[in-house]
Amino acid sequence: MPPRPLEPLAKRLLKGLIAVELLGVLGAYGLFQQMNSSRDFRNTMKRRFPSVLEVYYQSNEWAGLHGLREKDRDAWALKQE
Repeated sequence: MPPRPLEPLAKRLLKGLIAVELLGVLGAYGLFQQMNSSRDFRNTMKRRFPSVLEVYYQSNEWAGLHGLREKDRDAWALKQE
């Protein structure tokens, strides 16, 4: 068989892609855990990245955990008063 000149490059690219995917999954998990444990962090996310907070609320609602959005809204309203 003739040598494949692009095979080492393909292997490096695949390893790099797998590493980036793994970092993305770990980052998403860490973000979810932080949002799940801290209402203050969720408030920060509401101000900076409201779409990320919306995804968090929707994922919890799809999992059957309802009422978190309303509890946060009530707690933040009391804090402003």
